[in-house]
Amino acid sequence: MFRKCLASLALAPAPTSIPIPIPRIAPIASQLLQPRAFHQVPRESRPPKILITGGLGQLGIECAKLLRTQYGSHNVILSDIIKPSQSVLENGPYIFADILDFKGLQKIVVDHRIDWLIHFSALLSAVGEQNVPLAVRVNIEGVHNVIELAKQYKLRIFVPSTIGAFGPDSPRNPTPNITIQRPRTIYGVSKVHAELIGEYYYHKFGLDFRCLRFPGVISSDPPGGGTTDYAVAVFHEALRHGKYTCYLRPDTRLPMMYIEDCLRALLEFMRAPNEQLKRRVYNVTAMSFTPEELFAQLGKHVPNLHVTYKPDSRQLIADAWPQVFDDSDARRDWHWQHKYDLVNLVDFMIKDVQDNYINVQPEQQTLQI
Repeated sequence: MFRKCLASLALAPAPTSIPIPIPRIAPIASQLLQPRAFHQVPRESRPPKILITGGLGQLGIECAKLLRTQYGSHNVILSDIIKPSQSVLENGPYIFADILDFKGLQKIVVDHRIDWLIHFSALLSAVGEQNVPLAVRVNIEGVHNVIELAKQYKLRIFVPSTIGAFGPDSPRNPTPNITIQRPRTIYGVSKVHAELIGEYYYHKFGLDFRCLRFPGVISSDPPGGGTTDYAVAVFHEALRHGKYTCYLRPDTRLPMMYIEDCLRALLEFMRAPNEQLKRRVYNVTAMSFTPEELFAQLGKHVPNLHVTYKPDSRQLIADAWPQVFDDSDARRDWHWQHKYDLVNLVDFMIKDVQDNYINVQPEQQTLQI
C-alpha cells in the first residue's frame, strides 16, 4: 500500500530515472520535509539495480517507493512470497523470491543484474517467539543465503538489525554501539547472528555488508507482530473507537523512529562512501518515549481517549531492550540526523491513518495490504 506521506521524501531523480508524480501535501508537511544535505551524496556512474526481499512487510513497499524516485522505477525490484496488490504491481517491478531457495535467488541476481540487495525478510519479535523453528529458518538460514549470494556476486547488501539485538545484561540508558548484547528472543538472537556473519564476511571476503540497528519503526501500516507495535496500534484504535488497551506498562521507555526517518537513514547509509564507515553495524534512532507520554500527546487530538493497561508477555521482551539508543557513531561517521520528534510523529501519524485507513472508500480498501 502506497501512502502519500513518503512522497515528500522524493529527491531530484537521477538522469536515468523515470519521473514519478508527487502528491500534493499539506503546508506543514512540506515545511518539515524540505530536502536535506544527504541529497548531495554523489551518485554512482549508473543507477544500481536493487532487489528488496521481504518487500511486502512494513518497510519494503515504502523503501521501494523512495528508491524508485532516486534510481528509476525499473531499477528497483520488489520481491516476496506473497501475492501483491494491484497497486504494488502498478508502481514498479515485482517478482516472487523465496529467500530459502538459493538457486532461485542466484537466477534473480543474474537475470536482473542486481547490484544492491536490501534484505527485509524476517519474523518479528512476538511472532518469532510463537514459532521458533520457522524464525530460525527465515531469520538465520535466509540471512546465510543472501550473505553468500552477495559474496558470490559482489553485491552491496543491507540487513536491518534492531534494538532487540540487545538483552537484559546490556546497558539500557543509553545503549552504546558496542556493548554486551545477549538477547533472549529468537528474533534478537538471529539479528546478532546476522550482524556477526556480515562483519565476518566483510573482514574475510571484503563483502560490502551494511547494517543499521533500528528502534521501533512507526508507520500507519497495521501492526505486524513487533513488541513496539503498540505505538502503531493505538492510532488505529484511538481514531476509530476512542480507546485502546496497551500490552505494555505506562512507564515502558523504548527508542522509536518515524518511518520517513528510518528510510532516509537507510538511503544515506547505503550511499555513504565505504571509507567513511568506521563500522559495518550502527545504532540509529530519533526519540525515546513511554506509552504514557505517547498517549498524552495523542490525547491532545483525541480528547476523550480512554487507555487501559494490561501487560502481557511482550512486557518481558521490552524490559530487556534499550530505553535510550546511543547513535553518536552514526551521527559522527556518516552525519545521520533525525527529523521527527514526538510532536511531529503524532501529527503525521494521525493524518496518515485518517487518510489511508479511516477515510478510505470501501472499493479502495481492496487495494490495501
